Amino acid sequence: MQLDDLLQRYFATNDLSGVAPDTLAAGIEHCRVDLGLEKDRGKRFALWSFLHMFGSAPDRDVAFENEEDREAARNFMDLLAASEGEGEA
Repeated sequence: MQLDDLLQRYFATNDLSGVAPDTLAAGIEHCRVDLGLEKDRGKRFALWSFLHMFGSAPDRDVAFENEEDREAARNFMDLLAASEGEGEA
């Protein structure tokens, strides 16, 4: 799953700057439904990560049955948090 493909699928654009709030909310809800239906672990992780970047991902314990997947999600969250802190001086 490519980021551009996900943006196009859920928001009908690759540029979020012009997306109306209701379109954003509808796209996020559509993605949450897809996450709930997806069986492939890799695709589930990609969808969860995408939702996490929008602040809309379900808790790791809810989203992932597998402990390895929950740990990968924790690592992803830690990496994002660390990268956000790099720009601060």
